[in-house]
Amino acid sequence: MIARAGSGWQTVLADLSLILFMVTAAAVSEAPTQPSPPPPAPVTLPALGEPVAIWRAAPGGPRLTEWLASQPADPRQRLTLVAAPADGPALLAEAAALPRPARVLIEPGLSGPPYAALTYDTGDNL
Repeated sequence: MIARAGSGWQTVLADLSLILFMVTAAAVSEAPTQPSPPPPAPVTLPALGEPVAIWRAAPGGPRLTEWLASQPADPRQRLTLVAAPADGPALLAEAAALPRPARVLIEPGLSGPPYAALTYDTGDNL
């Protein structure tokens, strides 16, 4: 029979495993009881082409319909209206009365007055 003196690698590994288990159990007991909510997804606006003309609502400035009437009509252009949520309903009502179709974007993080852009970004006309 062979007698072994001291401790072998198995004992050291068992001790380290026990320490790891105790540290993990202590960390789990201190973890928050409710998971944190996921971060909000970033707002991604549709890609706009180079603007040909830009309109911004301003006191004393032309209304959107007046500005649009002063721009040359081109069927390849797309009208994009961007507004904050507070200005959204008024801009939607105004967009419904426009002589050409418009893409309306309500951007939650926007500050300032609504604006419009005429661009060549309809996809098939680039």
